[in-house]
Amino acid sequence: MAPLDTLLAGLAREHATGALRVGRAGTIFLSEGRVTYMECAQTPGVERLLAARGRLPEAALRRLQADGGCKRLLEEGPVTLGELQYCVLGAVLDAAFFLLPVGGTRPKFRPGEQHWLGGQWYFDVAGLMRECARRRAYLAQIWPSAQLDTAPVRPAPWLPGSRVTLDSVQWEVVTGAGAEATPLDLARRIGRSGYSVLLAVRRMAAAGLLAPPVEPTTTTRAPEESATKAGEHRAKTAGGGQGALPQRGRGAAAQRPPHDPRAPGLPLGPPVTADPTDLALLMRLKKALEELT
Repeated sequence: MAPLDTLLAGLAREHATGALRVGRAGTIFLSEGRVTYMECAQTPGVERLLAARGRLPEAALRRLQADGGCKRLLEEGPVTLGELQYCVLGAVLDAAFFLLPVGGTRPKFRPGEQHWLGGQWYFDVAGLMRECARRRAYLAQIWPSAQLDTAPVRPAPWLPGSRVTLDSVQWEVVTGAGAEATPLDLARRIGRSGYSVLLAVRRMAAAGLLAPPVEPTTTTRAPEESATKAGEHRAKTAGGGQGALPQRGRGAAAQRPPHDPRAPGLPLGPPVTADPTDLALLMRLKKALEELT
């Protein structure tokens, strides 16, 4: 079975129109070979992002979806074209980042099927893949290990200094963190893109603000043995051993995130292009804001 990105590239060359369903993981909508929208089960969609910003309740968005769609949303809702465009851009890039590396399922293409927000903007398939590669490389540059991407977010019990500065996303992550909430769990809960939460988590890891993930126990030990192992684990953690968060070094870039092992280590060309609206400008702005945060 061909990888999903290879299959998607083939549909782009054939100028296909329809929906490529990737099991329960998500759906990719295309028009004449260009992506109009992506849904991913792991990441919040436009409906959740708008609701989290207080623009419209999700129930109201579902009613508009069934009656008039995108046109009525722009005519009657409090959402401007630019705001909706920016939300769609974020949702599509987020879904592409987590959906394209998905394997182990057989995608099904349904010709002619379109998303209710489709037809307003278009994303070049090759551009989406380049942007996903750039994002993976940027994550690895900030913090080389992907260990925290799927583990519950746990703030460190003490600060590495007398004070720290958190941006808005990092603050929402800290206040929303719990014993079981992973970065993507938090993204859906607070209505932020999954990628922005991963950036926040890795930046906090690099600043020493997160505790290392808890390693699951697979066997039951005697109390004396457990106490000994716990002492050894604390010693390793304090000394930068196996239990500690990995440190950045010259070989850090070789430790790539697990989202797509086939992705090159360096960004491949310019950001996503799209028409007829100026999504390229929004992309450059979004990239600049991510790197300045």
